[in-house]
Amino acid sequence: MLRTKIAGIGMYVPEQVVSNDDLKKYMDTNDAWIQERTGIKERRYAKRTGETTTTMGVEAAKKAMERAGTTAQDIDFIIFATLSPDYYFPGCGVLVQRALKMKEIGALDVRNQCSGFIYALSVGDQFIKSGMYKNILVIGSEKHSFGLDFSTRGRNVSVIFGDGAGAVVLQPAENDKQGILSTHLHSDGESAELLAMYNPGTHANYWTEKQLADFDDAEIANMFMSHNMIDNAQNFPFMDGPSVFKKAVVKMPEVIMEALAANQLTPADINMLIPHQANLRISQFVQNQLGLRDDQVHNNIQQYGNTTAASIPIALCEAWEKGKIKEGDLVCLASFGSGFTWGSALLRW
Repeated sequence: MLRTKIAGIGMYVPEQVVSNDDLKKYMDTNDAWIQERTGIKERRYAKRTGETTTTMGVEAAKKAMERAGTTAQDIDFIIFATLSPDYYFPGCGVLVQRALKMKEIGALDVRNQCSGFIYALSVGDQFIKSGMYKNILVIGSEKHSFGLDFSTRGRNVSVIFGDGAGAVVLQPAENDKQGILSTHLHSDGESAELLAMYNPGTHANYWTEKQLADFDDAEIANMFMSHNMIDNAQNFPFMDGPSVFKKAVVKMPEVIMEALAANQLTPADINMLIPHQANLRISQFVQNQLGLRDDQVHNNIQQYGNTTAASIPIALCEAWEKGKIKEGDLVCLASFGSGFTWGSALLRW
């Protein structure tokens, strides 16, 4: 059966390093408090102007294409995963096509937040297997810093996230011992509002009558975004951290074991696990649950924070660049995030 391989991989992170101590300028926090809860020491922030989710994705894509031995003209499909697009619409995929002066190829945007890259990888895998496309560019990129609440009120969320991008070029594998072995995707929307950015949105019916009492008639007629929402800080992300943690530490090991079982393998067979960099404590818990050694897991949330859809390709690229992943290695990718959605991918490098 035709398999899909990662032919090239690249990453891009902004130059600006923001330490935990730097955040003390904006909110009541400190380095010890942040590290204890998340493991994060610093993160990168993109330039406020001139650097976007798309431009970072383009830089990562250029490296991935160069390493794959392809050019922009060789790419025949784009899949772009992000929760922080340049515009509400259109999506970033077409902006990449324009920036790289590609042919009039298809461009698909994936909105699965922290699981975005796994979902995008799975979609690309199916296109390659079907023979429909031969060079697919998959990008995960995020610019969180422009939309966070930099106050004590928002510190539980704002200290976690950083900016960056990762990209891969997918191609048919030359042999059946290389490439993506399987992908596994799941969702449970029962608790969707526990990790969400409610506004701007079209969910006027989600508000209770008591909440609507805070709005005048003109604002109710224009609930996509209003001054009241801004004044009450309702345009920032919300996260029930403990609830997310409890779900993640169950579903991530579960979906990793699902991938291993589907391929008659065990945790001991994994050469490198790349977990989504949501929280170092979650990654450590998953590692312990699976009985993996430190050298079998790559974490870099300490330096980059949580870059959601970009975190797995950034960590995968970094691990490969450091020589932690070699040809023939069994690599497992796993994620959990807003939705809730979660997934895994198992591949032979």
